[in-house]
Amino acid sequence: MQEIWGHIVADFAGLFSGSGSAWLAFGQVILIDIVLAGDNAIVIGALAAGLPADQRKKVILIGIVAALVLRIGFALVVTQLLQVIGLVFAGGVLLLWVAWKMWREIGHGGESAGSPEIAGDEHSGMKPAKSFASAAWAVAVADVSMSLDNVLAVAGAARDHPGILMVGLVIAVALMGVAANIIAKYIERYRWIAWIGLLVIVYVAGSMIYTGITDQEIGLLQLFR
Repeated sequence: MQEIWGHIVADFAGLFSGSGSAWLAFGQVILIDIVLAGDNAIVIGALAAGLPADQRKKVILIGIVAALVLRIGFALVVTQLLQVIGLVFAGGVLLLWVAWKMWREIGHGGESAGSPEIAGDEHSGMKPAKSFASAAWAVAVADVSMSLDNVLAVAGAARDHPGILMVGLVIAVALMGVAANIIAKYIERYRWIAWIGLLVIVYVAGSMIYTGITDQEIGLLQLFR
């Protein structure tokens, strides 16, 4: 715990002293957290949209609670996993796939039924589930994928700043639990936020792929030496 707190103090001291790399990492982390929290809420709302009001609210609550738990769980292991040769590269490739999905949703999302509890999910293009069980299962699967995406993106953006990485993961959990629906509403209204978030994720993915190939400790090239 003392080591984590030491990293946080050191990295935020860098922010206040004007460190360019610390500010870049912090800005990327905040934007990734905002965009992916809103996107997660929209997916949950769209999948639950076809259910009666009482069941719909239960599925949305299940989805948000599951997203919180999964983000915490992935955060505990992903920073250790990224020290394994090849996994940073794999994480970068996964984030490219996330970026492709986001591009399709932002630019080519279709009309679908939406939940009144979540703003913007009527433009997700996703088909709502037909029963409570199928909706809960679909939301759980989506939460696993999107929580891993969120944690990987934050870890990739702040790998050289472990204090910012830890704070970013806390912010991700807080945004998902408290403000996901509010964020979804503003992303729907101001689409440029989503486009900037997409560009940041592409940048982080490219950086992870490059690092995952060339890094002296965890790069794929180490396997051929």
